[in-house]
Amino acid sequence: MTSPVYQFHFKSLQGQDMALSDYAGKVLLLVNTASRCGFTPQYAGLEQLHQEFAERGLVVIGFPCNQFGKQEPGDSREIGEFCRTHYGVSFVLAEKIEVNGADAHPLFQYLTQAAPGVLGSEPIKWNFTKFLVDRDGKVRARFAPMTPPSALKTPISELL
Repeated sequence: MTSPVYQFHFKSLQGQDMALSDYAGKVLLLVNTASRCGFTPQYAGLEQLHQEFAERGLVVIGFPCNQFGKQEPGDSREIGEFCRTHYGVSFVLAEKIEVNGADAHPLFQYLTQAAPGVLGSEPIKWNFTKFLVDRDGKVRARFAPMTPPSALKTPISELL
């Protein structure tokens, strides 16, 4: 049976349709991001995870979102330029999406139901909430914004 996570599509920053099914068999780290947030330096840690584990099967995908304090005001070109220039980001970045509410991207509607947060709360509370998906497409963990990417090395290694 195919995992529900593989039914979702998103647009890359370059406007290309991307299917999560293309990453079947990989470990996914899906993160809602923002360029003007106190957690923005986590881009460096996410890039480090990408560099360290991509050859073993990790795919990091950032989903810029402007829902929290309007901390991602830029367009796709500005977001991409900022991430490359300031943090050397080479992992996949999506077009800006919403992660909560009626207009939330279907992927994030699924992720928040599959891995609720503290006390069973589904909505994402802030930028840089991280979802870890195993090679079979099962959502294995949800990490709070304050969890640094370096703290995910062990859980990622265990799934690779």
